[in-house]
Amino acid sequence: MGFAVTADAYDRFMGRFSRPLAAVFADMAGVDGGAVLDVGCGPGALTDELVRRGARVRAVDPAPGFVEAVRARHPGVDVLEASAEALPFPDGAFDAALAQLVVHFMAEPAAGLAEMVRVTRRGGTVAACVWDHALGPLSVFWQAVASLHEGDGPPPGEASRAGQHRGDLERLLLGAGLVEVEEAPIATVVRFEDVASWWAPFELGVGPAGDHVSGLDAQGRALLAARCRELLPPAPFDVTATAWSARGIRH
Repeated sequence: MGFAVTADAYDRFMGRFSRPLAAVFADMAGVDGGAVLDVGCGPGALTDELVRRGARVRAVDPAPGFVEAVRARHPGVDVLEASAEALPFPDGAFDAALAQLVVHFMAEPAAGLAEMVRVTRRGGTVAACVWDHALGPLSVFWQAVASLHEGDGPPPGEASRAGQHRGDLERLLLGAGLVEVEEAPIATVVRFEDVASWWAPFELGVGPAGDHVSGLDAQGRALLAARCRELLPPAPFDVTATAWSARGIRH
C-alpha cells in the first residue's frame, strides 16, 4: 500500500484535510493535556495538535520515514516505530489513546484497538476516527474511478475497510470492552482555488488512491482527471470532508 512515501508527499495529499481534522477530533475525544498516545501518527497532524494542547505525547507509526519526520518536528516527543497491534508500552500507561485515520489501515483493527485499551488507564479515553467513504475527502475521486469501471466487475476503492460507515467504530470500541461508547460524525472544510491543486497530490503515490493513479498509463490518468473535473463544483470550491469518530472509556 502507498505509505512508503515522504512525509511531505503525505502532507500534500492528506495533510490538507487531516491537520484541520485533528483539532475537531481532539475536541471530540475530550483531550486537553495529560499523557496521550498517538497511534499511527503518520507525519504528525494529530501529534501537532496534542502538543499544542499541552499533552505529554508519545507516538507510534510503522513507517520509518514518518517516525523520523515527527521526531524532527517534535524533539521532545518520544516517537517509536511500532504497529497498533503490538504497542511497546505497559498496561495503563496513558490517560488517553487516539488513532486518527488509522483503524481502516490496521492489519487487525480489533487487535489494534484492544492494544489501545490495554495501554490506557482505567477511566481513560480511547478514541478513533476514519473518513466516511461516501463523504470523505476522496469520495469524488472514488466516484470517478467507479464510473470508469462500469461493467468491469467491482471497481477499485476503499469502501470495505473498517470504520468507514455508521456504526463501524462503535461496534469495534464496544468489542474492545470499552464503556460509555459514543459515535458521531465530525467534519472539516478545505478550500481549493482550482481543480489542478486538488488533483496534483493524487499523483504522489500516497495510499490506495495514489496506488490506483500510479497504476494507470498517461491516457488513463488524463481520463480519470477529466472525470473528476466533471464531478467537482466550479472553482473555487470547498470540499467538506466528513469522518466517523467514536470514543469510549476503559472500564
